[in-house]
Amino acid sequence: MFSFITRRSLFFNILAAVVAGLVLLLLFVLSLNWITHHGKASVVPLVAGRSLDEASRLLEKQGFDVVIQDSIYIDTIPRLAVIRQVPDADAVVKVNRTVYLTINRAVPPVVEMPNLVGYSFRNADMVLKNMGLRIGDTVYRPDFAKNAVLEQRYHDARIAPGTKIQQGSPITLVLGTGIGNTEFVVPNLVGLPFGQARTLLESNGLSMGSVIPDPDVTDTLTAYIKAQRPTRLDAGNRLQHIRPGQMMDVWLSVQKPVLSDTLAPAVIPQQQ
Repeated sequence: MFSFITRRSLFFNILAAVVAGLVLLLLFVLSLNWITHHGKASVVPLVAGRSLDEASRLLEKQGFDVVIQDSIYIDTIPRLAVIRQVPDADAVVKVNRTVYLTINRAVPPVVEMPNLVGYSFRNADMVLKNMGLRIGDTVYRPDFAKNAVLEQRYHDARIAPGTKIQQGSPITLVLGTGIGNTEFVVPNLVGLPFGQARTLLESNGLSMGSVIPDPDVTDTLTAYIKAQRPTRLDAGNRLQHIRPGQMMDVWLSVQKPVLSDTLAPAVIPQQQ
């Protein structure tokens, strides 16, 4: 089979091998332009902001390969929309170049709701942004802590810290307005059930402060207010006044107190 080689001299075979190698090298060099598309370039179209399907069709139509490099979530743009592209739009590149896309997620990731109660409005806003959440609305309620978060709500209901929630969800913050300038007479809570007293305070823009139950009180909702601070009357039987946003402390008893004179000042129990 190789007799035509063995019949030749060694020098001839070496020379023939060198010539064959040079021919192959020349053919390779001459074909580089065709292989690498030398001199053939194309302008990358702008696909950021388009849907993934639309961007893929446009790029592939112009001879580009498409690869999804990453996906993130932004709630202000449509899902599966192109956020970034590499190379950038209007870049001049060789044909058949791969264009890498970053798209918006189809399903928002889930995060845990933080505890914002007690935070200032500015700090709460920063925490929500860091978690990928946003402020949907702000509601103000009289409270001595001005611009502090009193409640966090989602879909008109309180949302507990640690609750799983989708990124981009709007959170309503209930903020304190501070102590108001108007004054009114301290309401009389003595003799009222605890739940009714709390509702009365909230309707007047007041907050429940310390709640001190008697040792035999096992359920505060069924207990009665036996004393309050501040009292409705001072030591001289003069009506006392309070402002929206202030707090009232109450003492609870299992038995409903006997009220012989509703205008008489209640006696504050001594702290144990």
